[in-house]
Amino acid sequence: MREDPMTTLSEVSDAWLVGRARELNAVGQHSDASGQRSTIREADDLLAEAQRRGEPRIVGQLLRHCASMRLATPGLVDSADPLLDELLMHTRRHGLRVLEADAHALRSRRALIGGSEDSALTEVAHGLAMLDDELVPDRTLGRRSWERLLATSLIDIGLVLTQLGVYETADEVMTRAHQRIRESGGPHEIAVHMINRCRMLLGWGLRLERIGQYEEANTRFDTASQIAVAVEGPWRESLFPRVSDRPAAEQVPVLGAAHALAQPHIEYIERLEVLRSLDRAIHPREEIIVAIALSRCLTRADRSDEAVQVLSDARADMETDTSEPTLRISLAREHAQLVDPGGRPAALRDYALELETELWAMRQARLSTLVIRLENSRLTHKHDAITRQALQDPLTGLSNRRALDDRLETMLNAPDAQPLAVALVDLDGFKGVNDRCSHAEGDDVLRTVAMTLRDTLRVDDFVARYGGDEFVVLLPGATLGAAEAALQRTTEAVDSLPSEVSYGVTLSIGVVAMRPQESAAQVLARADAAMYQAKRGGGNRVSAFSGVTAAPPSNPPAEGPADHSVWIPPDAL
Repeated sequence: MREDPMTTLSEVSDAWLVGRARELNAVGQHSDASGQRSTIREADDLLAEAQRRGEPRIVGQLLRHCASMRLATPGLVDSADPLLDELLMHTRRHGLRVLEADAHALRSRRALIGGSEDSALTEVAHGLAMLDDELVPDRTLGRRSWERLLATSLIDIGLVLTQLGVYETADEVMTRAHQRIRESGGPHEIAVHMINRCRMLLGWGLRLERIGQYEEANTRFDTASQIAVAVEGPWRESLFPRVSDRPAAEQVPVLGAAHALAQPHIEYIERLEVLRSLDRAIHPREEIIVAIALSRCLTRADRSDEAVQVLSDARADMETDTSEPTLRISLAREHAQLVDPGGRPAALRDYALELETELWAMRQARLSTLVIRLENSRLTHKHDAITRQALQDPLTGLSNRRALDDRLETMLNAPDAQPLAVALVDLDGFKGVNDRCSHAEGDDVLRTVAMTLRDTLRVDDFVARYGGDEFVVLLPGATLGAAEAALQRTTEAVDSLPSEVSYGVTLSIGVVAMRPQESAAQVLARADAAMYQAKRGGGNRVSAFSGVTAAPPSNPPAEGPADHSVWIPPDAL
């Protein structure tokens, strides 16, 4: 921890903010309640700094970490709700598809904590559908960081599917995550993935036991035990707090339980008892799995009374927890078998087996529900994609001229339309980029400017590519002065871009306030004229104007569009 975080945050890099948040998230998972709250407070400071800087990808990642940490902290789960809502809105606005899918995964986890399995299925289907398409890596993040984000989203989805007991689909998702981690993950990502996969296999094995498929269950337990051995290497280089001279299986409950479930033995009792009593928060799934593993080892040592007490204590702890419905039933089954071992009438045993078979069928119904909702989400995303293509500029991802016309007409006809500021943005020096370099590099500049426009303005502001190197911005609710100030910040943001990114391009912006009864063509013509005033002033500036229109000057600037029907003379400005 830094001694004085607030005095140095403004001096650290964006990468440091994200890296520190990842570290705090890892530390929080292995801390007591006080430690968890302390890490959350520091993560909130990091989020505030990221929001001050305004880089959307950094803000999105910090929102994700802060929400995830709260979901894992007893007593703070409700405080994750506004962060999850903000994360979803933020990622949609900025087109951060992978983080948006993760937002759905975290909302699904939140729904399970609240006992709403139906909502959890819907949310996880949305997230999974978003990651079905062939995704284009975000070049701003870099390939490795983007792959890491994708792996994290897949793991979060896989964990929810594990909680829901849809193990086959969870296994497929975890396999996809493994492929991403293998390409770009570091030791921490590898360790996290292996621990989560181990956890999934143990839950799967316990579920198979309940329908009498003991051989398949043992196969899952054996594989989990092998993973628990293999994770030792990456664990020692991970971000998790740990005691260096002790193996991971003595510090991570699910790893210790894996060995015991694969081969229950007296030698594991002391380790599991220590893992149960660690001075930190333990997740419900870990508590259940460790309790079952310990009870089996105690039973093997002829200490059945102690085994029953372990399971009774775990059931009492889980009495009000709804986040692990499948594991809760496995815990109840384990307890019932020990309380009355083999003494139940044959009819009762047959009834229990029939009941488990029915529950397995219900699990199949849950899987079918997931498949149906996943297909519906896919169709919805496909429909949305087609709609976006009709209204979206393919080069920049902004709205196109058609979408602008529709939006502007809607705003002009709205009874509460005013105040509304309309700006026309033109690039200074863009023709020289195409002449000196290539059209591919010119396209990169247009994409960079488009992203800067979108990222530096408000959520409600509408940005569209008007054509060529021109953009239009609609700023609802903004007075002319407020719009001018906002657009000046955008101009400064483009001007401060590295030269290898912007190629020296700057912005000339004309902004006007809409008048009562004014048509779309009229307000755009005035914004166009104001933009040329900015050009005549040397460019890289904003010109705000509310005067009358007049005839165009005889010699318009060379870089402007060839045809502008309405102009304003300099003396009218």
